[in-house]
Amino acid sequence: MSDTLKPGLTATRRIEIDANRTISFMGDDCRVYSTPNLLYDVEMACRDLLLAHIEPGKDSVGTRVEIDHVGATLMGMWVEITVTLKEVNGGAVSFDFTARDAVEAVARGKHNRHIVGVEKTAQRLKAKLAKASGG
Repeated sequence: MSDTLKPGLTATRRIEIDANRTISFMGDDCRVYSTPNLLYDVEMACRDLLLAHIEPGKDSVGTRVEIDHVGATLMGMWVEITVTLKEVNGGAVSFDFTARDAVEAVARGKHNRHIVGVEKTAQRLKAKLAKASGG
């Protein structure tokens, strides 16, 4: 593991909420940031923070999420997601996160990821595919 990968690292990402990130069942005037898209954006913010501090050939996969989506953000607004690395235990890492828009808190929660070797993981997945295909 990198010497720079330590608890306390933080990153903030601003996301513009476009139509692809919203739910549509409330009508066009009330399109709001969907929870699945919020979750994806949180995961990518955590992953990107890790990528800046781990060796080439390594990446991370999500293993757990705890999320409270507490505020609705309308299409056309922005959301800032702040992620903070809380713990590093070998390849297991955990984050706390918050999200807010220009008006209010949007979300808070925890996210766990595991740092993996890309090539080794790809080999394992290909072996699983072969097994599932009867090979």
